[in-house]
Amino acid sequence: MYILAVVGSPRLDGNTNYLVDQALREASKLGARTEKIIVSQHRLSPCLAHINCGEFDSCTQQDDGAWMLDKFCEADGVILATPVYYYDVSAWMKIFIDRNYFLGRHGKKCPAKAVGIIVVAGGAGIEDTVQTLNRFVNSSSFNDIAEDKRFIVTGYARGLGDVKGNQQLIREARDMGRQLVLSLKE
Repeated sequence: MYILAVVGSPRLDGNTNYLVDQALREASKLGARTEKIIVSQHRLSPCLAHINCGEFDSCTQQDDGAWMLDKFCEADGVILATPVYYYDVSAWMKIFIDRNYFLGRHGKKCPAKAVGIIVVAGGAGIEDTVQTLNRFVNSSSFNDIAEDKRFIVTGYARGLGDVKGNQQLIREARDMGRQLVLSLKE
């Protein structure tokens, strides 16, 4: 069982990354192989919107997008995590979402059977951000994932590391990791 986290936060020691680590640690304890891709740590360029994208054997972008999408297509479970930037997903997460267009144009889907969503905000925008990520999960990039196989953790943290003092949110992230594994074992 392989669980992949795609993280749209550029802060390696930030609140979003911390919660992802909590979820992955719990999943790993239950036997899942886990991996985390922090999108900002790699070269991922925005989609170039080729109308004929489906005619290409590979994306024309010469960046890390191909192997990221390959990993995405191998995952049994996926965690999508982002801080809220200007009331929605971060630019890093948006680029990752847009680059999935290539998969759709080639009839490929992420085979994940369960999804975790982690959203951390300093203020407003959590609902819109969750809605964006759910729209992505509902898109042609995924097979149908039932609502009871979607696990959502949201919370507020203004300053760097603030989430470490929020035991409730930490418990929810750890529980998400457990729920992902248990739902994949069903």
